[in-house]
Amino acid sequence: MRRMHAWLGVAALILGAVMPAPAANAAGKETERAAAAADVLDKIMDIPEKSIPPTLLQDAQGIAIVPGVIKVGFVVGGQYGRGVLVVRGKGGAWSDPVFVSLMSGSVGWQIGAESTDFVIVFKTRRSIEGIMNGKYTLGADAGVAAGPVGRRAGAATDVELKAEIYTYSRSRGLFAGVSLEGSALQIDDEANSAFYGRKEIRPATILEGGKELRAPSAAGTLKKKLETYAPPAGKG
Repeated sequence: MRRMHAWLGVAALILGAVMPAPAANAAGKETERAAAAADVLDKIMDIPEKSIPPTLLQDAQGIAIVPGVIKVGFVVGGQYGRGVLVVRGKGGAWSDPVFVSLMSGSVGWQIGAESTDFVIVFKTRRSIEGIMNGKYTLGADAGVAAGPVGRRAGAATDVELKAEIYTYSRSRGLFAGVSLEGSALQIDDEANSAFYGRKEIRPATILEGGKELRAPSAAGTLKKKLETYAPPAGKG
């Protein structure tokens, strides 16, 4: 009976993470998500010896931040979360956020739940284009590796690291490079529509920006954080 109750609890967590929010409060949920992404950046970069190397951020073509990913397990485990993807445009400026979902699975005798923040750094535009074209599996078409940590790590190791994508996690106050190979990133169309107040808005429209696109203030806050921590190469 206890095992059955545990399984029902895990199932409830999965459903709570996967089920979309009601239309009435969807925009509020996405605003909270964008604000949480900015907060994740602050908390990670405030750890001098364990932060993402500034040189890696300066060279980044895109950054995905997925706060509060829920990891659950009972024989078959998995992770699911929703976050944002920002892309560097002309002149090195960061785009408004495109909302994405992150999902991965695993098999093993595990039970429990854990919330983790993930940061994914893309060094080339090829991987970003793959995400824009639909569901994208990390490591399937481009090399992915646990990212180096520490502000001194960039200059010392980045020349030797050949991966196109570097991944990080933050859980229970601890931050480190982590492998997310095999995890799937996918555009969250419903979240984009809710946040920008436009039906069937295309990710390309968000990335291109324009006067007709009205982004909530949370998008501007996130972009300012990125300009601080990840300025274009040569401007840091």
